[in-house]
Amino acid sequence: MTLYQVQIDSQSRPVYASWDGPALMRQSPCIVQTEVGETYGQVLEARSFVQSMAAPNQVLRLLRVAGEEDGKKRQRHRQIEREAFIYCRDQARAANLEMKLVQAHYYFDESRLLFIYTSEGRVDFRELVRDLAHRFHMRIEMRQVGVRDEARLLGGYGHCGRPLCCSGYLQQFYPITIRMAKDQGLSLNPAKISGRCGRLMCCLRYECPAKKGTPPPASNGE
Repeated sequence: MTLYQVQIDSQSRPVYASWDGPALMRQSPCIVQTEVGETYGQVLEARSFVQSMAAPNQVLRLLRVAGEEDGKKRQRHRQIEREAFIYCRDQARAANLEMKLVQAHYYFDESRLLFIYTSEGRVDFRELVRDLAHRFHMRIEMRQVGVRDEARLLGGYGHCGRPLCCSGYLQQFYPITIRMAKDQGLSLNPAKISGRCGRLMCCLRYECPAKKGTPPPASNGE
């Protein structure tokens, strides 16, 4: 069995998937079994458990190498996602719904269309869902996430010039406080210690003196 790092659709952070077949080349298209069903992805590189720091229960299963028809199918899905994102965003604005659309994702098994959004409060999107279901003739799912999850989904680069920690390797978010910046003698200018999400940067925790009961910072395996 070989462990591969795979970039799957709908999220910026790579995942790890096991494969029992012959060696795969980098950038090989593949189909991975996730908790929501089969997902289209692309092989990044072969990895070991030591390198990946991934627990066995975090390793997905690579089902097969994607064929030409799989690729064409995913291209059709991307077109539907672009259309769905624009339509949903415009309809939400027209209805004055206090929500920011983050992503539209069409499941590879074509069972449903997922819309991910952020909002400061609860949103009554029942009329919007009915409109979307009528327009796209499929099951509609709405999922609210926080601003830190939004940054993880969309990816990007931090002040350091490196990919965002949340989209690169962090497995979970830990509480970050202004006290961590003070203890390290850092500038308290919000523009310098806030991440893409607008919240305090996760890396403020990395060199903060460890306190009893505080989990250690996550590692990227380097």
